[in-house]
Amino acid sequence: MGLASAAAFASSQPWAAPAAASPVPEGTARTAADPGAAPGTATAPARGSTAPEGCRLDVRAENALPGAADWRITRTGAAGAIEGFADRVSVCSGETFGLHVSTASPSYTVSAYRMGWYGGTRARLVWRSEALPGERQGAALTEAATRMVRTAWRRTAVVDTAGWPEGSYLLRLDTCDGAGQRFVPVTVRGGPVRGRMVVVSSVATWQAYNRWGGSDLYKGTTGKKGSRSLAVSFDRPYGSGRGAGQFFVYEAPLVALAERMGLPLAYATGVDVAREPGLLDGAVAMLSLGHDEYWSPEQRTHVTAARDAGMNLAVFGANCCYRRVRYEPSPVGADRVVVCYKDDYAADPGFRRGRPPTNDFRRKPAPDPESSLFGVIYDGYPVDAPYVVSHPDHWLLAGTGARRGDSFAHLVGVEFDRVNPAHPTPRPVEIIARSPVVCKGRASYADTAYLSLPGGAGVFATGTMRWVEALDAKGPAGGKANHGLGADAGRFTRVVTENVLRAFAQGPAGRARPAQDNLIAHCGEGAAPCGVASGV
Repeated sequence: MGLASAAAFASSQPWAAPAAASPVPEGTARTAADPGAAPGTATAPARGSTAPEGCRLDVRAENALPGAADWRITRTGAAGAIEGFADRVSVCSGETFGLHVSTASPSYTVSAYRMGWYGGTRARLVWRSEALPGERQGAALTEAATRMVRTAWRRTAVVDTAGWPEGSYLLRLDTCDGAGQRFVPVTVRGGPVRGRMVVVSSVATWQAYNRWGGSDLYKGTTGKKGSRSLAVSFDRPYGSGRGAGQFFVYEAPLVALAERMGLPLAYATGVDVAREPGLLDGAVAMLSLGHDEYWSPEQRTHVTAARDAGMNLAVFGANCCYRRVRYEPSPVGADRVVVCYKDDYAADPGFRRGRPPTNDFRRKPAPDPESSLFGVIYDGYPVDAPYVVSHPDHWLLAGTGARRGDSFAHLVGVEFDRVNPAHPTPRPVEIIARSPVVCKGRASYADTAYLSLPGGAGVFATGTMRWVEALDAKGPAGGKANHGLGADAGRFTRVVTENVLRAFAQGPAGRARPAQDNLIAHCGEGAAPCGVASGV
């Protein structure tokens, strides 16, 4: 999918609204010219690196701290007024990372906000820098071979995360002359994840849709597929979400809900899961958020192994684990380039050297449909359809008050998944909601499904990309906010999500609550009514 639909309602999101000021913790950042700054380029953490056990996050205590109502951006300013990126997508608490900032203003500050609940303010100010010298850095660079856009910006500040609790962070860049503001996202990790649910930010997908500099993995300077990038770089700002990428639309509402519940949470990115084979060891669940499309084979292998060992898996979106990617280093550090040639995989130098093809997981020459992992498979784009309840008595729908046939306008979209036994489908699997859709003239279904596995894991998949966005829906259906989602959809998705999270936090849900297979009831013997394998 493209980002136009996300941009269309951006002005209605929580991050776009003004608010009051908040207190400032003590702290400074070192500029790159400071003798105390780390020399040379930044590097990614070594394999298996984690913070000590003492850094384990106490979600309830953290969210009892005062929030910062003024975290939102209120003055975007002109294009290029200020923008930047971090040279690490994630760090362990106590590590440093560099900021690469470009601004026409003489000075700027950096404010680090940890995103959560905090009584509804949704952010806490953890640290703020002193005024730092600004400089205008060079224009975007495009590499000829892959049409990859990157910068050669120098590192302008070094940030020390000592004392920062793990979580999803937005660093707000503010010019001191009021010319503009932008966000820079970074994930701070803590100790081992044993006994916790791991929130995994989909940074590779954010980057795949990042058109900063004119090109992403979908289209480039001509606006057509033929000019698209074949690789994308983290060495540039995000052009959407006021610098936050896809975080606000597809991740922030679920982070706020999970933190409000006080659940045992840990935080990581898909890059971390790919890099570190043991990262998920002992986790009770992994949470994939609203748009988690781009995975490396290593990430899939590690998630599959953890799931098979009993880790629950929740997919609060659609189109998950659809594209197969490879990470490569950049001049800034390891795993800073996301390679995905798609239909042109045969021209990929990595593939020619024997690496896996960087095309869709379900495609030849190495087909491995995502349905074997989740029980559902991506089936199409674009759709906008009501979500229809099929089994209101299911334990996951307890407390919703929903009845069979109830529907929620606009909740299915803009991409959707379904259970389709023409592809590998673990059993037993329960279809909880089956919503009729028409995608480009083709009739199909969007399915919410739950399955249980021999190792004890429970797997939940919503079947719609709008699920996380719906968590914040509070107005009347059909309005301009949240793709027209109404308060009824908001309440429904919040209750179901809470049921999933509570059950998954208690351990292997598939053992405690085995799925009651109803695939034949929905699809018939031989699955004939469900159709044939999708060509999406």
